[in-house]
Amino acid sequence: MTAMSDLKSPGSLPGNPFDSKAILDGIRRRVEVETPTAAPEQVNRLATMVADGYRDLPATIERVAGRDGRGDHLVARSAWGQDQPGILVLSHFDTVHPIGFIKRLPFHIEGDSAFGPGIYDMKGGAYLAYHAFRQICAAPERSPLGVTQLYVSDEEIGSPTSRALIEAEGHKAKYVLVTEPARDGGKVVTGRKGVARFEIFIKGVPSHAGIPPQDGRSAIRELGNVIQTLEGMNDPEHARTLAAEIGFDLVDTRTSGGSDGNFTAPHTATIDGLGVDGKGAHTHYEQMYISSIEPRARLLHRLYQTLQ
Repeated sequence: MTAMSDLKSPGSLPGNPFDSKAILDGIRRRVEVETPTAAPEQVNRLATMVADGYRDLPATIERVAGRDGRGDHLVARSAWGQDQPGILVLSHFDTVHPIGFIKRLPFHIEGDSAFGPGIYDMKGGAYLAYHAFRQICAAPERSPLGVTQLYVSDEEIGSPTSRALIEAEGHKAKYVLVTEPARDGGKVVTGRKGVARFEIFIKGVPSHAGIPPQDGRSAIRELGNVIQTLEGMNDPEHARTLAAEIGFDLVDTRTSGGSDGNFTAPHTATIDGLGVDGKGAHTHYEQMYISSIEPRARLLHRLYQTLQ
């Protein structure tokens, strides 16, 4: 098995560029590299495999050395659109499964389900985002915004060594897409446990209500604008419209637990749960639904194409 075979086969499809079988083969190759958070050498092995996939694309790779016994982080940036806020895709390499777990749960297919350690959370979703980026690179027209995919090595333990990097990249982005798995039959996540507090100071300019009102500035009106802006930071409507265009209903939900999206949502529009559908995250029966591969990959592709 080579890193380049992991990455080139889906991009060279002569027919459907979102063929589920070809994409699943790429996911399989990543699943078969076990990456528990506490095994940095394994995480780095996958990081090398993933980095190799961008070598023939118009993209730059930044590898951030791991620390405190954790693996490296990887930042893949499109060669275009980096001079303005763009799209940040958040993914992670690590899983909760210990080394050797793949003997208990080897990659295999049963009906519509593909099984394997970390296949649902979140190697499947991370690969979909990468594959969608390959298709953008293969097209004659670039996406309106630059795309950056950040892979971290320690999400499963709360991202202690990657949080600062996530927040820094999030502050530079206009949108954040998180490839954590879908919830409850394909729902995206628009709310997780957490709070956000804003301290806002608005100063108006007084004027007479009748003569001449245009000389004044209403603090109340501006407060209304601020409220709408904050609400717009958590609006999945664009993704829902694109999903309908592709041919499936996209429903949003709220969930407990955290993800790296919690670090970006307070200041950047963030949609979570854009990865594969399936069930059994962190369990001995973890699985993804093969039928979710093509529509979810196409959705990410359309988000790249249309967010601006």
